[in-house]
Amino acid sequence: MSEENNQYTFENEEYRKTYWHTCSHVLAQAMKRLHPEVRLAIGPSIDNGFYYDFDTPEPFTEGQLEELEAEMRKICKEKLRLERFELPRAEAIKFMEEKGEPFKVELINDLPEDAVISFYKQGEFTDLCAGPHLDSTGRIKGNAIKLTACNAAYWRGDSNRETLQRIYGVAFPKKDELDEYLAKIEEAKKRDHRRLGKELGLFMLRDEGPGFPFFLPKGMTLKNTLLDYWRKVHKKYGYVEISTPIMLNRQLWERSGHWDHYKNNMYTTVIDDTDFAIKPMNCPGGMLVYASEPHSYRELPLRVGEIGLVHRHELSGALHGLFRVRCFNQDDAHVFMTRDQMQDVIQETVRLFDEVYSVFGLSYTIELSTMPEDHIGTVEEWERNQDILKAAITAMGKDFVINEGDGAFYGPKLDFHLADSLGRTWQCGTIQLDSQLPERFELEYTGEDGQKHRPVMIHRVVLGSIERFIGVITEHFAGAFPAWLAPVQVKVLPVTDRAEEYAEEVSKKLDAQGFRVEVDGRNEKIGKKIREATLEKIPYMLVVGDRDMENGTVSVRHRSGEDLGAMTLDQFASLLGDEVKEMTIK
Repeated sequence: MSEENNQYTFENEEYRKTYWHTCSHVLAQAMKRLHPEVRLAIGPSIDNGFYYDFDTPEPFTEGQLEELEAEMRKICKEKLRLERFELPRAEAIKFMEEKGEPFKVELINDLPEDAVISFYKQGEFTDLCAGPHLDSTGRIKGNAIKLTACNAAYWRGDSNRETLQRIYGVAFPKKDELDEYLAKIEEAKKRDHRRLGKELGLFMLRDEGPGFPFFLPKGMTLKNTLLDYWRKVHKKYGYVEISTPIMLNRQLWERSGHWDHYKNNMYTTVIDDTDFAIKPMNCPGGMLVYASEPHSYRELPLRVGEIGLVHRHELSGALHGLFRVRCFNQDDAHVFMTRDQMQDVIQETVRLFDEVYSVFGLSYTIELSTMPEDHIGTVEEWERNQDILKAAITAMGKDFVINEGDGAFYGPKLDFHLADSLGRTWQCGTIQLDSQLPERFELEYTGEDGQKHRPVMIHRVVLGSIERFIGVITEHFAGAFPAWLAPVQVKVLPVTDRAEEYAEEVSKKLDAQGFRVEVDGRNEKIGKKIREATLEKIPYMLVVGDRDMENGTVSVRHRSGEDLGAMTLDQFASLLGDEVKEMTIK
């Protein structure tokens, strides 16, 4: 499709955002028609649709959302033109005051003195808005609109302000595109890691510790297996592992810059009249480890990894299963290097990422996040480091997009957005290039010339938050983890009481070979045992009955429903062992 033909399709991001932004105005107009007492807040487009915030007496029910949808379809059929106009500040304020819209008045008052104050009118409805919008509500396909949720939201994200109702929606140019999207949403619900985590006995969340997950025995098996793999692959790439304290004093966090730039997200306490903070990241401790002994250029690059437990103060409304928690393990690593080594180290790190993500069948896209307003270091240093990141990944043939102003406060970064089996993306890995913290901590190495030099470094995570990554792969695999990762790899199912002793023998032999195995010795029909083991997502079921006892075999079934037939225990152990060794995805 040519660029010209692509202009008015959802392939064009700007058109898609404009379409959804206009849908948010249609939603607001429908709301005012059906509930004129409701007050308007804001209504932007977002990555996967749109929302509008309303000041309502109580949350909207599913039936009320359906009524709003129906009214939105009417507005689309009316083909109302969207007309833009501007007003001077005083007239704009008066206009919104007369309409009884205090949130709009507040927005106008907060605009810069020289701001252009614009409105969009469609029929009887007018909203404060900078645009852009479609030229008519008739451009929106009415039967391809769906309001998807209604949640609470604070006005301007401030928990001390009014609680509003945020209504989410999505819309597409064609009905079949909406149907396809809604089917994906239903599939995503089935894969929700919170539901699967409970059903599979992986983790739990309790009101006694909001945002602080409890890992259950099977969840710990999954977590430890993941960390064993992490250690194996990092050893291959030359990393050493350390552990740094969970709590360090305020002076350290001031030195690193986190106290000034991150204090609101840190948990603090006082010990012996000194302020301390529980670490929200592992970096400053890693600086102290490097500084604890002298280094030579011969040691560089020095690759230091840490599975560090960190705590961050997240708002209660932002908490979401394992995706957003207040306590998690982060697979941090810091690589200290000379300036001449920067591009090679970045490329080596990307190759490590490629190896790890391919094991889980995850593809990715890359964003280069540039200098934020709240930063340390000179513009020249930032631009130089941004250019190095660009050059490194460009030389590898990797594509990237620019994410303006979203770098860490100490340096630019490459963010890796993983795509799962439903096409959803998750930001997990990051490579952050930093010449600021080595300066602040006065890190040194002795160069080939015998003089002291300042190293540069990268901060990097490949999995990111281990807890979040477990949530991602739980949904990616729909709980059916590959055999190498599954908490229980084999379940032995005796057909009769007579086979129970043989089932226990089979289990012990597999356990001795390092496989994770359970026996279902309940007095239940074999069909029920198979169904329940399948629901538990166990990769392999070994059905054992009288004939298996006589022949010294096991009847093998895969959770997919495939019957692999009878085989000796050694044959099955070889089959499973190869699958685990090769880290096969199936």
